Amino acid sequence: MRKSEIAILGIILLSLIVSIYFYPQMPEKIASHWNIQGQVDGYMSKFLGLFLMPIILIGFALLFVAIPRIDPLKANIEKFRRYYEGFIILLFLFLLSIHFQVILWNIGIKISPNVMFPIGLGLLFFYIGVLCENAKRNWFIGIRTPWTLSSEKVWEKTHKIGGKLFKIAGVIAFVGVFFQSYALFFIFVPV
Repeated sequence: MRKSEIAILGIILLSLIVSIYFYPQMPEKIASHWNIQGQVDGYMSKFLGLFLMPIILIGFALLFVAIPRIDPLKANIEKFRRYYEGFIILLFLFLLSIHFQVILWNIGIKISPNVMFPIGLGLLFFYIGVLCENAKRNWFIGIRTPWTLSSEKVWEKTHKIGGKLFKIAGVIAFVGVFFQSYALFFIFVPV
């Protein structure tokens, strides 16, 4: 088992343990969605609210572990595997932070999503830029068009530019933390 797979498994187990621990303390309906101003505008049953994210993490884990094994250009994925695995771990940590934010909010510790999302998505977008700049041609990861998939040169140029744009989007999204009322604009406008 790869170190990244152990980390993924650890994150999944942590999400399940935290969900089980806090289950008795949660109201029957828990806040699960916030509008652009950071106000609650959606609720879920406590079971779904606590166990949906661990289920999503399990599904993503199965997908991300399968991709390098089924890609016809799997040798190319091995060339940037550490960046791919870094992305997976960062994505899982971001999703875990959302899970924690939902739990904390519902036990009375109000952490605004307008603080968490700009930071988390800013880091994620920036790292996607790093991943793009290092990705080799493959069928699952990166900017896949008929042109990038049929030409190594087009793939390289596209991902060099795409990587820079994702990094810029990440920095802009991160700045949203300083303008919480407009945080989501900083996230979605550059994307």
